[in-house]
Amino acid sequence: MSNIVHFEIPADDLERSKKFYSDMFGWKFEKFTFPDGMDYLIITTTDDQGSKAISGGMMRRQNPQHVMTNFIGVKSVDEYSTKISQSGGKVVMAKKAVPGMGYFALCLDTENNSFGLWETDPNAK
Repeated sequence: MSNIVHFEIPADDLERSKKFYSDMFGWKFEKFTFPDGMDYLIITTTDDQGSKAISGGMMRRQNPQHVMTNFIGVKSVDEYSTKISQSGGKVVMAKKAVPGMGYFALCLDTENNSFGLWETDPNAK
């Protein structure tokens, strides 16, 4: 069964948002820069026992409609993109590589809720 493996939070002010989530929930942040130069913050969360929990990321808001997105882990972004289209959903951003990490696509379900697909692949280019 596929489950949520990553979440992404858009922010107008990365430092302000980072402080909020760090102060509120104790989340840890690590700066990451994509090959295209986009700054990104990797978020590490822990459960009540201090064990590592779901990971996340934070980026600058891309547009006024940019909302928090949950990414669902799948074995193949291509396969699930086809299934989503056949099931009445929409792929709004086709498969893109995150070099050395994997592939993602952004989608809408039948109720216009956004979500992402994530396929882990350390050979992604």
